[in-house]
Amino acid sequence: MNTSGSLTYVYAVTHRTGPLGEALAGLHGIGQAPLRLFPLTADTEPAPSTSLAFVASDVPEQDFNETALKNHFEDLGWLEYVARTHHDVVQAVAARAPVLPLRMATVYQDDHRARQALAAQQDVFSQRLDQLRAQTEYGVKIYLTPEATQPPAAAPAPAASPGKAYLQARRAQRRSRDAVYQQAEQAAETIETIASRHATQRVRHAPQRGELTGPQENVLNDAYLIPDERAGQFKAAIADAAERFPDLRIEVTGPWAPYSFAMTTVGPTDAPEPPP
Repeated sequence: MNTSGSLTYVYAVTHRTGPLGEALAGLHGIGQAPLRLFPLTADTEPAPSTSLAFVASDVPEQDFNETALKNHFEDLGWLEYVARTHHDVVQAVAARAPVLPLRMATVYQDDHRARQALAAQQDVFSQRLDQLRAQTEYGVKIYLTPEATQPPAAAPAPAASPGKAYLQARRAQRRSRDAVYQQAEQAAETIETIASRHATQRVRHAPQRGELTGPQENVLNDAYLIPDERAGQFKAAIADAAERFPDLRIEVTGPWAPYSFAMTTVGPTDAPEPPP
């Protein structure tokens, strides 16, 4: 139940169960607010057809109203804290029950408005939760290291003009980069073949850039939905494949809640869009 001057912040959709509610009782959300499960109805015992619930907490209205959020989205420190806390809550739920993560900063004026949104989408939520049951998201990334794209040291050559030496060095660098990119294409095909044997779904994300990768170049950034009983085989197969491509760094991340496979939902009318 909301306190005065607060909004309802929703982290995820899940199934309302006693054990999950007990586990969340010891956890906290944004601003160390207690987490709670609230279902479609206010009844104490959910019927099978109404067992969906939002994982939520109260947040200060002064920090999460539309105007405040627009200002906060320029504050990288604030964004990092909210994103990390949101992720931690979703992961805690995912460790105990099927979960559909919601976008960061999904807020409602109160629990009643949130419950209305849950009711409006209950069929879609239920279907998607059933599809994701006993499956987990893993990411696979391919990086080119700076060293791999540099040409090998050349043997001493007869003296050449500075211009000719520069052109020779550029050609050698281009050949080296082309060879590594070709290796990356082969690695991507190998990963796709492995995933076809284990994954039920794939999402191809744009390669990461800037501070997220540092001096390395990210050329593949895929997410796979893997049945839990196949996860060990999938990770082992990717690790074996990585050894065949010494000039690349192939990284498997996860297990994650199924962020990439939770469908785009209709957001609340009183919640602003998060930054791109």
